Amino acid sequence: MDYLPLFVELKNRSCLVVGGGDIAARKAGLLLKAHATVILVAPKVSSTTQALIDKGEIKWLKSSFSPEHLSNIRLVIAATDDEQVNKDVYKEANALNILVNVADCPELCDFILPSILDRSPIVVAVSSGGKSPILARQLRARLETLIPPTYGNLANLVGRYRDAVKDKLSTIGLRRRFWESVLQGKVADHVLAGRDEQGEQLLESLLEQTNTKQLEQGEVYLVGAGPGDPELLTFKALRLMQQADIVFYDRLVSEQVLALVRKEAEHVYVGKQRAWHSVRQEEINQLLLSHAQQGKRVLRLKGGDPFIFGRGGEEIATLAAENIPFQVVPGITAASGCASYAGIPLTHRDYSQSCTFVTGQLKEGQLDLNWQALVQPNQTVVIYMGLAGLAVLSQQLQQHGMAADMPAALIQQGTTEHQKVWVSTINDLADLVEREQVQAPTLVIIGNVVKLQDSLSWF
Repeated sequence: MDYLPLFVELKNRSCLVVGGGDIAARKAGLLLKAHATVILVAPKVSSTTQALIDKGEIKWLKSSFSPEHLSNIRLVIAATDDEQVNKDVYKEANALNILVNVADCPELCDFILPSILDRSPIVVAVSSGGKSPILARQLRARLETLIPPTYGNLANLVGRYRDAVKDKLSTIGLRRRFWESVLQGKVADHVLAGRDEQGEQLLESLLEQTNTKQLEQGEVYLVGAGPGDPELLTFKALRLMQQADIVFYDRLVSEQVLALVRKEAEHVYVGKQRAWHSVRQEEINQLLLSHAQQGKRVLRLKGGDPFIFGRGGEEIATLAAENIPFQVVPGITAASGCASYAGIPLTHRDYSQSCTFVTGQLKEGQLDLNWQALVQPNQTVVIYMGLAGLAVLSQQLQQHGMAADMPAALIQQGTTEHQKVWVSTINDLADLVEREQVQAPTLVIIGNVVKLQDSLSWF
């Protein structure tokens, strides 16, 4: 991060704009929106700038820039077409430790004026660090469609009731939970739809009815993080990730996904990998339970989908036995995500009319699978966690009647920027893993649909 985003209070503070053209007028207009006292220095001004002067909104000093103009100034913007003057403004302001911005010259800027979405008191600022102001404006335009003007009304309503909520709820944690429920519920729906009065009435009712015991109740969110690409998360997953007090995550949760968890949440790694478990499953179950019993909102973030080889059922069974509230949010499972990003349809009317998911984990060197069901024609077989047992898998499938040249694919770190795809046959899978040094996490797909990978690969 090249710049630290800050919102600076400029109300009734003196700010200097050097330059008299249209760009200077735009910069002065931004400062006026923040209720700053704007002083403009320029030998001459444009008609746009003159209009601001005539309205009495800015004070014009009709002269060239001089260091004396920086006396008692909070912030400076240089917007002249004279490169030397701009450099002089930057040098003199820096000598006095006054923040300065030189228009269209990032190397002479202590701060960047962002592209602004104004829903006062909600203000969204987008900056490219001076690299591409046009891109920043385009992003702001996209945000315009997502954040309607009524968000300002919602923020004002919350502001009016902050003290009342603070009086009733003694801790920051309780107040945060109350406001999150308000801002995700019917109160927000009313205000955003323009029904301010109904929203306020409902807020008053909720505040009166809410009790501390309700808000202190812990809860667990069992959330599927998908196969890696953060854009595959659901809206509900993102919302609950932003509410968590503590998150327990496994090794299949990508760093990009983990970065979307609430910044203040405590992070605890409980990942497992072949032949090594950092935390046993029974311990994980108890960790979720004990933290929920402490009144925390606990996020259990699991790669893929928690109910597809994710042992999610075991975890919530412990919670259900102790009457702990929980929510389960499905995620895109590895089979679906990795196959899609590899260009391999799991079903296709010409090749496969069914799809079977199996786990390939070895147990005492053996795989206990329904081999006869797996070798049926016109189906796709997807093996999770099957890398270590590929030799056994290949041997058993062929012994039970699958052709040695049946197409098969390995997808390593699917849906991520590190994705690798190898296409082979079931007979050659084990040799391929050794030759290419394939690493977990890797998904195995077997079936004639793999033939389509070459033509359908897009990622």
